[in-house]
Amino acid sequence: MAATKVHFKSQSDGIIYVNGELTRNSLTDERLLNRQLESAQSTLYFDLSNVSRVDTAGLAWLIHSLGKLQQQDKRLELKNIPEQLRNLMALGQVSTLFE
Repeated sequence: MAATKVHFKSQSDGIIYVNGELTRNSLTDERLLNRQLESAQSTLYFDLSNVSRVDTAGLAWLIHSLGKLQQQDKRLELKNIPEQLRNLMALGQVSTLFE
């Protein structure tokens, strides 16, 4: 099985554009993932409009990221949430975490 990819593009205003797949296969480089959470902004925004696929590992990473930011007294907001992720959030009863 070919490795899937996820790419991040950070903006100075705290918006991080997530491109590709948020899946078990794409979320393997922890250093890359943690680097996305380093920001001087009090609120980070993950723009998910270019996420092509997401699974429970992707949702778990988002929840983990939320927790790490809350420990730093920061917020995480999700923008343009794909329907697949909305469904996973509803199934896991975690939709309210990101409101």
